[in-house]
Amino acid sequence: MRKTAAGDMNRFGATAKSLSRNPLGIIALFIVLVYGFACLVTAFSGSFTPGQKIPLIYFLVIFPVLVLGIFTWLVIQHSGKLFAPGDYKDEANYVAIASLAVASSRGGSSTLEPQIRKIVEAVQDVRPAETSSDWNHRLLWVDDRPENNVYERQAFEAVGIVCSLALSTAEALDLLSKKRYAAIISDMGRREGTQEGYVLLDAIRQKGDKTPFFIYAGSNEPAHKRQTVEHGGQGCTNSPQDLFQMVTRAVLNPSH
Repeated sequence: MRKTAAGDMNRFGATAKSLSRNPLGIIALFIVLVYGFACLVTAFSGSFTPGQKIPLIYFLVIFPVLVLGIFTWLVIQHSGKLFAPGDYKDEANYVAIASLAVASSRGGSSTLEPQIRKIVEAVQDVRPAETSSDWNHRLLWVDDRPENNVYERQAFEAVGIVCSLALSTAEALDLLSKKRYAAIISDMGRREGTQEGYVLLDAIRQKGDKTPFFIYAGSNEPAHKRQTVEHGGQGCTNSPQDLFQMVTRAVLNPSH
């Protein structure tokens, strides 16, 4: 009897662990736990008075309807948040879906196109007659939160610049060892450290790589711009329009 109970507990623990990996599983686990407690209470309901049974009956009737309503709302309003990265065969797909969700939450596709057009029109003088997928139209973007740069990447792609993503300094260096890029954009603070933008820039310059390097972070202080140049970078800004102008001039018209 004890072995059977222990086996049941082990199986339940394994099931609970697997369900807790994403929001949908947590909802299912919560429902199972609630009804498990309800069954225990029902089994000992003989000791309850009719007045004590009524709230339990209402709960058993209303709870499924409430859960169904909440689940329907989540599916309609937040479908992209119901899954964890491990639920995808390729976790890059999770990043892509998360990026689209962030773009939607900031205004959706209806506001995305005008913002891109505004930036593109500001630099019409550097837009090429024809686009290309060669290295001189390829950009490496290093940021551990790529969902924050959805609009910016859309703007670069609108003028024919292909963006490759790297989530860490190590991943960026690995990509740079395999491919050539026309420019590099990096955030400053990442999980590896608060000055990781400079760490990457220094590592690249120590290898003799002169690829134009731009810091896109939360600061627009003159001191940070100066430090970027001292480390061998070409620019530092927190303005998407300034970033677009600097990078497109370096990539599409390097003589400027």
